[in-house]
Amino acid sequence: MEENEILEAMDYEAIQEKQYDELTELLEKKDRKTLQQRLEEMNEFDVAEFLTEIDDNRMPMVFRLLSKETAAEVFANLEAPEQERIINAVTDQELSGIIEELYVDDAVDIMEELPANVVKRVMRTATPETRSLINQYLRYPEDSAGSIMTAEFVDLKKYMSVKESIARIRRIGEDKETIYVCFVTNAHRKLEGIVTVKDLLLHDDDMVIEDLMDRNVIFATTTEDQESVSEKFSDYDLMAMPVVDKEGRLVGIVTVDDVIDVMEQEATEDIEKMAGMTPSDKPYSRTRPLEIWRNRIPWLMFLMLSATFTSMILTSFESRLAAVAGLVPFIPMLMGTGGNSGAQSATAVIRSLSLGDIEPRDALAVIWKEWRVAALCGLTLSVINFGKMLLVDGLLLSNPHITVAVAATVSLSILFIVMFAKLVGSLLPIGAERIGLDPAVMANPLISTLTDAVSLLIYIFIAKMILHI
Repeated sequence: MEENEILEAMDYEAIQEKQYDELTELLEKKDRKTLQQRLEEMNEFDVAEFLTEIDDNRMPMVFRLLSKETAAEVFANLEAPEQERIINAVTDQELSGIIEELYVDDAVDIMEELPANVVKRVMRTATPETRSLINQYLRYPEDSAGSIMTAEFVDLKKYMSVKESIARIRRIGEDKETIYVCFVTNAHRKLEGIVTVKDLLLHDDDMVIEDLMDRNVIFATTTEDQESVSEKFSDYDLMAMPVVDKEGRLVGIVTVDDVIDVMEQEATEDIEKMAGMTPSDKPYSRTRPLEIWRNRIPWLMFLMLSATFTSMILTSFESRLAAVAGLVPFIPMLMGTGGNSGAQSATAVIRSLSLGDIEPRDALAVIWKEWRVAALCGLTLSVINFGKMLLVDGLLLSNPHITVAVAATVSLSILFIVMFAKLVGSLLPIGAERIGLDPAVMANPLISTLTDAVSLLIYIFIAKMILHI
């Protein structure tokens, strides 16, 4: 088989693994010239992945083989620990070259991740212009559009012709984050419109930008929350979004690759909150056990103490429940069903709120929908449980405590527990959103704790009504 046919027969991971093995072999043979050629042909992300695979002593040496432009791209794709090792291994002149080649938003991200002593060295080696720009970006609120934007964009004037515009893109476009979308500004840097390279290529050279540009511009302000920016990208299918200051002047752009990072960050944060953990700004693999403990223990303590209410209820009615032996074994099942039901509704509502699918003003519509869902789920579970208790527990397992009355008590409890849990699971996130809290805070652990306590009360109340305990 020829080489192309072999590559087609392999999946991407296998191809990548084969490529890394070949690079490692070149490194072992000390064939630096061939290794350099192969690295320059690869995608920058794959080169960064290869650097993380080799030992720390050889990483700086391999990194030095890269050209200045490639080195900057690879450096931006490395994690903070690897970046720190590279910085500590290179000279000030080499470090300055890397920083100057980075896009400003990547440089700012590095400043936020690295230790203070490393940041001081990076800032010392940067040019005054770069240093000033980085400091300006660092002053924007965390998680704002200003903190994730970049200053590398193509700006045009409305009086330019298509020919002049294309010439300008060719002249300045090499160092820009994107050239596909260009931004039209006036003499005071006020944003007036946008035009795409596609528009320029499909029209005559003498046509004026003012006749081509789209004046209905979707933009963000520097202080706007990054999650709101990501929603706009999703809603309007954008590739780049201009960012303006309070005076409406264009100060930067947010590109789609930055938004993907934001979406990943926000999704991770929501998942951690929904699991009852304080969000961490570090990946799991780089978080020390002590930091993980600090993030998890507050919620665990709160949930443990809040579960005291459940034990108090159980203790208060212990004698009544003991009077009918068939009731006690089903308490875990009822509490688990309530927690699971509430978690389902909470997850769906939190996700819809984060996507902008629903708003707090839609609370009544959500309640009506969840009430119908809860009724259907509760009835289904009740009927199945009633048959299961009589046939399996009563007949097959010959449990003398399982009577029709006990089965009816447990099954009817399931119906009301599911209905309560689903309504609470949908309303708590909406309530949190209305008062300005993150809906993910009102998530599975908190809802489960609440439904556990109420599930017991419902169970005991129905048992009193049917079994007269």
